[in-house]
Amino acid sequence: MTTIANTAQEQAWNGPEGAHWARHQDRWNAVNDGFNAPLLDAAGITGDHRVLDLGCGAGRTTRLAALRAPRGHALGLDLSAPMLAEARAQAAREGVANASFVRGDAQTHPFETGSFDAAVSRYGAMFFADPEAAFGNIGRALRPGGRLALVCPSDPDGNGWVTAMTSLRAILPVGDFARPGLPGMFSLADPDRVRAVLAAAGFARTSVEEVRAYGTWGRDAADAAGFLLATGPGRHLMGQADEPTRARARAALTAHLRAHKTPTGPVRLLSTAWLVTAVRP
Repeated sequence: MTTIANTAQEQAWNGPEGAHWARHQDRWNAVNDGFNAPLLDAAGITGDHRVLDLGCGAGRTTRLAALRAPRGHALGLDLSAPMLAEARAQAAREGVANASFVRGDAQTHPFETGSFDAAVSRYGAMFFADPEAAFGNIGRALRPGGRLALVCPSDPDGNGWVTAMTSLRAILPVGDFARPGLPGMFSLADPDRVRAVLAAAGFARTSVEEVRAYGTWGRDAADAAGFLLATGPGRHLMGQADEPTRARARAALTAHLRAHKTPTGPVRLLSTAWLVTAVRP
């Protein structure tokens, strides 16, 4: 693995957060799979294309990209060793032979110039320490005319998991989930910033389009509450509370999520994101 510029994220995704995502990859895919088709359609993947999947995690979108390019290849890049181990194992189980995975930092990884037809990312491009440098490096990895397509969260208020967590403000020290411009889930929530970052990185014809999808967060309200509280933000908040307060928070979150149960029981929450596309000139 080459030099890591994004050291804080490397530490996070090789610690409890990365282990949590690797252990619960099926659950996270149930949350985010609604964005797969819009993302891969926007990238125009087909035939013998070579695809780069940025922040690929446990490799769901890498494998799907590989299936769309049966004579090509999909490379998943991520900082998280635990998630990459799951990605490789799942690709082997599914028999996806034209997908591979490497641990590295998109900001510094020594991609061969012009070696990819498309670069995609499902919720993996918001954590760069230096977005302009990272997207510049990604752009150089694309051939002229190569496409970038990524999904990133938009307004926090349009995301049901944020609304669920902020419903606990009377119980836990819930802060502001939106930190535009800083590495984190909502760093690319401002479309003007997205356009400015990609222009500075050398991309052209940038488009930012809102997309929405419902994801399944649990088999019932209690299960969904437990899952949310086991995520990074949930663990951080619960770690600041004593046991009686944690019990109150769990009960309150379960009550909030009951309103989002489907007739058959599972809890589904709306996610609102930007579908960003751009082209390397």
